[in-house]
Amino acid sequence: MRSADGRIGGRFYPPRPGTLAAVLTAVLVGTAWSPADAIPSFARQTGLPCAACHTNFPELTPLGRQFKMLGYEFAPAPPSVRQLAAMTVSSFTHTEAGQPGGAAPDFGNNDNFAQDAVSIFYGGPVYGYLGTFLQATYDGIADHVHLDNTDFRIAKSFSLGNLPMLVGLSANNNPTVQDPWNTTPAWRFPFVASGLAPTPAATTVIDGTLAQQVYGFSLYTLWDNLVYVEGGAYHHIDTGAQQALGTFDPTADVVEGFAPYWRLEVQKSWAGGHYLSFGTFGLDAHTFPGGDQSAGSDERIDWGVDLTYQWITPRHNVNLFATWIREDQRWHASQPLGLTANASETLTAVRVTGSYLFDLTYGAHVSYFTTYGDKDPTLYAPAPISGSRTGSPSSDGWILELDYLPFNKSGFPWGWRWFNPKFVVQYTIYTKFNGASHNYDGSGRNASDNNTLFVAAWFAF
Repeated sequence: MRSADGRIGGRFYPPRPGTLAAVLTAVLVGTAWSPADAIPSFARQTGLPCAACHTNFPELTPLGRQFKMLGYEFAPAPPSVRQLAAMTVSSFTHTEAGQPGGAAPDFGNNDNFAQDAVSIFYGGPVYGYLGTFLQATYDGIADHVHLDNTDFRIAKSFSLGNLPMLVGLSANNNPTVQDPWNTTPAWRFPFVASGLAPTPAATTVIDGTLAQQVYGFSLYTLWDNLVYVEGGAYHHIDTGAQQALGTFDPTADVVEGFAPYWRLEVQKSWAGGHYLSFGTFGLDAHTFPGGDQSAGSDERIDWGVDLTYQWITPRHNVNLFATWIREDQRWHASQPLGLTANASETLTAVRVTGSYLFDLTYGAHVSYFTTYGDKDPTLYAPAPISGSRTGSPSSDGWILELDYLPFNKSGFPWGWRWFNPKFVVQYTIYTKFNGASHNYDGSGRNASDNNTLFVAAWFAF
């Protein structure tokens, strides 16, 4: 699954396999799988229904967050084939106006059907207190296999005086993929979205820019089930290893040294199913633009704050997620190389999402998003569909989604009770795109031309 905002389909350039059969064979015989937050492996492992750890999956409940922090296991257990799982996502995408030349290679200008993803998972214990969440994905839009988000954990809970403590270590390949809240970029809404629709050009570095391009380690602790603290760092994965894992992108920025990462969250549950948390997170990344080391490195510092509110009852689940991220950009290398007009800039991204799930079956999401920052006519240059006529990174709009989870409450009725489908109808509305509402790209395209209807069938089994 695509990491930053749940999108499926990434920008990778490995050799293309010839057939889907070859792809699935490669997945099954390989040793690397990677994560998604809601897979039947965990239900089979714990004996709990999916709804114990998720509301509208992959949104986590307090128990689901605890399970993740404990290393994807409540107690040490031997590994088992029962921890294997699979997932498919198939979709239809319609944009208000077509994309001349095709939405992607081998796709039409509009009204495209796609097999977005086929994934194999291993989720659960490895040895002792070591657990993992692994997923290998066939990306049907880019037509290749890659190692997706990956998280290994060692975690232990104990008492310090009269207070409960939890201490853990995570090794993962995407900043925030280890995070147990659905506010940080790797696991926030939308959890699936079209890989065949235009998306805004500007994004913060923590928002998926380094996904599967880095590896990192972080140490975390939860004190008295109240205060969560985490610190770690990320380093570039060698090019040869990225090629072997199917994640190599020759245009991607390369991290210089180690990029520090931090997380602080305060949480509280109280009677009646109410839960509230708020906190901060961030990343300080020095990067070589496009891997070019001739002019040194840029620095991008991301500071984020987030808030989660949940009300969970047997019939009603209400969630509110809010995230604000500011990025301070210092183009020490990009400006001398002619890639930016300014020496320093800022970029801010805000997202507020409300969701409701009735009877664990019928769900709805409403999400507002906005991105804004300094104008840069070089970084955000005019270009058909993807460019900016004004040199501005500003985009904003709404995402509306309806979900149907027919077996989320009682399980699949004909023998395989861990089969959990989710049917999604999603509509994205842009009021501004890459700096303007009208003729934003300099080629006559309007922001509303990128409004997107996305219909998907998401099967986990």
